[in-house]
Amino acid sequence: MSARIRSTLPSSSRLPALAGRFGQLTPRLSSLRPSRLQSLFPALVATALVAAALAGTPLTASAAPAAPAGPVAASAATDPLESPLWPSMQKRFFDGSKVVFDPRVTVVMPPSAEDPLLVPVEVAIRDLDDVEEVLLFADLNPLPKILEFFPRQATLALAFRLKVEQSTPVRAAARTADGVWHVGGSWVSAAGGGCTMPSVASGNPAWQERLGEVSARQWSRADGGSRLRLRVIHPMDTGLAAGIPVFHIDTMTVRDEAGAELARLVLYEPVSENPVLSLDLKHRGAVRIDGRDTQGNPIAARVAPGPDEAVAKGIE
Repeated sequence: MSARIRSTLPSSSRLPALAGRFGQLTPRLSSLRPSRLQSLFPALVATALVAAALAGTPLTASAAPAAPAGPVAASAATDPLESPLWPSMQKRFFDGSKVVFDPRVTVVMPPSAEDPLLVPVEVAIRDLDDVEEVLLFADLNPLPKILEFFPRQATLALAFRLKVEQSTPVRAAARTADGVWHVGGSWVSAAGGGCTMPSVASGNPAWQERLGEVSARQWSRADGGSRLRLRVIHPMDTGLAAGIPVFHIDTMTVRDEAGAELARLVLYEPVSENPVLSLDLKHRGAVRIDGRDTQGNPIAARVAPGPDEAVAKGIE
């Protein structure tokens, strides 16, 4: 049984009340022990659904609660994703800070991952001012932290791909200037193994010849800014595959020609191999990309708006 399904089952303390509700269908339920009721819960739900259908009662899904209409204080009771590890994530990443679940922070993913090594993610934050940092993490990944995004002169939107080890909530947390973290997210179902499988590059000796190579394009936008899409050749090894150490891109910074920082990214192990990232800049004109990986190898490229793709060798 997946962690997501387990997290939606009621606790033992709630089961007697549920039994009473269905008592008119099965009078003996109210006398059963909570542990026995918990084992019978799936069959109990099925019985209730059939009875409701026969009675003509409209049914609504209850396993995935609706997102809050506005920001609400974050706790296990208010978690819209009902994750069993939310209390642990809150303590790990936000201990001592104010945290709210906020529908203005959205994470869009396919409901089911076709490939756990390449799960597309789009993050968008709307109508939220003074965002200084965005943190991405996956509750049930063995390596939860995915990336950190410092928008500077970028809009609050980001697209990339990640690896997941199993079905998990993926969340974005935006920290505003007042120190409050605004959290949103969604579930993705996956067969698993994305974090513990070796990278493709690890089995190909030729990968070192292209390590750090950057391919990028930039398009002008009608609002006066530009869209940047870039791809960096890198294995992004998690260290969880036998005999393969941790090796991933650490930081990447986007700057204008004068050197002013437009956006900065800190990447962690769950970002997919050969990362592809898209972001919108509040800037029109050529940009420079610089960064390094966990072994200190540099990454560098210059990109200008236009139809052609710029390709630069990042490690010299």
